[in-house]
Amino acid sequence: MTDLLFADSTSLRGTHMLFAARLPAAMPSTGRGELTAIVVKLLSDAEAALGTDRQAARACIERASALLQAADKRCVGTSARERADVAGGGLAPRMLRRVRVYIDANLAAPIRLPEVAGIARLSAGRFGWVFKFSTGESVHAYIVRRRIERAQEMMLTTNEILCQIALACGFSDQSHFSSLFRRVTGISPSVWRRQ
Repeated sequence: MTDLLFADSTSLRGTHMLFAARLPAAMPSTGRGELTAIVVKLLSDAEAALGTDRQAARACIERASALLQAADKRCVGTSARERADVAGGGLAPRMLRRVRVYIDANLAAPIRLPEVAGIARLSAGRFGWVFKFSTGESVHAYIVRRRIERAQEMMLTTNEILCQIALACGFSDQSHFSSLFRRVTGISPSVWRRQ
């Protein structure tokens, strides 16, 4: 990786063809930090060469651009439209659907934020922000709401006792279920079921 970095701007002359030939082989192993260091070095060299050798400066800028474009293409499974939606502040509709399907399929089990964020190929912190931007509610609030809705469906369609419904919907116990149910609906689960 160090052979991709240039020691000084005078070593830029005549090396752009060599660098371009090595770029594809070097890209798969390049991490984000290494990529940043290379691009910063290339731009620094371009700035240094700008006054004396415009062709070398241009070559550095072109190499930095090629690196960034190659890194952008490595976002496997994420379309340009989805990357633009996330960059603009929200999840792409297809990605949001995937996340919702995952949550609905796993309501009975503990759902961890990093797992859900992994579906969207985002960090947990970034995912929390874009999910709230897209839906208007936090991931936790969405999961609680979906669990309450599932519990309501079960109360209407089965004769299961509330304790069993609470466990089937991912609540730790009936007390936890009742307190969250009351917070969301304004009444207790038993009163809601009778109505």
